[in-house]
Amino acid sequence: MPRPIWPHTQVGHTQEAKKELVQIMDFADSESVFITPKPTRLIERILQIASNPGDLVLDSFAGSGTTGHAALKLNHAAPEQDPRRFILVEIEATISRDVTAKRVRRVVEGYTNAKGELIASLGGGFRYCTLGEPLFDADGKIRETVTFEELARHVYFTETGEPLPSDAALDTPFVGACRGVGVYLLYNGILGDRREDGGNVLTRAVLAGLPAFDGQKVIYCAGHRLGRDRLQAERIVIRQTPYEIKVA
Repeated sequence: MPRPIWPHTQVGHTQEAKKELVQIMDFADSESVFITPKPTRLIERILQIASNPGDLVLDSFAGSGTTGHAALKLNHAAPEQDPRRFILVEIEATISRDVTAKRVRRVVEGYTNAKGELIASLGGGFRYCTLGEPLFDADGKIRETVTFEELARHVYFTETGEPLPSDAALDTPFVGACRGVGVYLLYNGILGDRREDGGNVLTRAVLAGLPAFDGQKVIYCAGHRLGRDRLQAERIVIRQTPYEIKVA
């Protein structure tokens, strides 16, 4: 029978992991959620060997969120080092929301365990995201059902690397600004012109009506009718839709 490389005294075991999950989540019975969760100490040890401070760790089968918990513990133990970041992916929506995210949130913020003991915060943070409908069809075209808001949030994120604030007012072609760059989107009749060749094409008239931004501008549009000199003078970079929309 195969023997483990590390003894249970060093990296824990399934029973320890189940008890830990019950304490963190305040479950009456961890078996009703996970039969064999991974020991946090085991994942910590793996991350110590397989990653470096500052690395991004991906767990495509997040389950109870042990990987995120382990990364946070390592960061807490060595605050002078660059923190390990992590992406956890869980396909089951109920598990993702009620177990994975809840566990990570509780260890980040601190919690009271099932024994009434206050467990200190590990610090750090995370963002909980859900997967929306695909933006593009099989031919690479923007799907007809995609709204301006959905596409605007996508282009802003792929252009800046930052999520658009949830309270952003997406009622004009100006999506938002990040690090001195203004992002615009001409799409789906945002200017009130739903003709195929109108509204989504950057012309002199359309440009004159756009909300002003004093800085570099990136404009996503179906096409444009401005010369190179005008684009340079206005500090405009054109991204033609759908061809120059990055698929993240």
